[in-house]
Amino acid sequence: MSETSTEHNDRMRALKAERDEMMKSKRSKKGLILVHTGDGKGKSSSGFGMIMRCIGHGMPCGVVQFIKGGWETGEKKFLRERFADACEFVVSGEGFTWETQDRDRDIAAARAGWDAAKRMIRDPEKRFVLLDEINIALRYDYLDVNEVVDFLSSEKPQMTHVCLTGRNAKPELIEIADLVTEMTEIKHPFTDQGVVAQRGTEY
Repeated sequence: MSETSTEHNDRMRALKAERDEMMKSKRSKKGLILVHTGDGKGKSSSGFGMIMRCIGHGMPCGVVQFIKGGWETGEKKFLRERFADACEFVVSGEGFTWETQDRDRDIAAARAGWDAAKRMIRDPEKRFVLLDEINIALRYDYLDVNEVVDFLSSEKPQMTHVCLTGRNAKPELIEIADLVTEMTEIKHPFTDQGVVAQRGTEY
């Protein structure tokens, strides 16, 4: 039996009072370390959604895109062509590891990307930095996870947000993160239906 309008209103009033009381203790602000990982789709998409929010709020931001360098992604085209003054976009890497087939080149590209990332994060003007697919570079040990963790723990400015995306986030990174989201694949058109990656949905 569905609730009446009166019951609904009473329940909402009680919920609002509970939320208001909870919010009284939530006053601090800080730059967050956010990790988006897991096998499901949406890790990079969520990160770029936050880039859009920053631009909308007039907050300078930056992107370092690891691994996907060979792709002409919509987000790269959009940000470079329309918002280059608001968001610095650096591409590091020449594509997925099975495409380059050159570990030394992949390591060199990852190191160059990490150098750009450190520069952006240190920049006091930038409020948000997205390290897209850095977890893949960490997974293959192209970068030392301890170096990344130490830098984020000791050199990230207090109010700068940093988001790190990619599957298989390392435990050391998860440990220092303020927010960790795991995307879970339930159904995917590539694996379940043989549908290739398409513009606008995957890149």
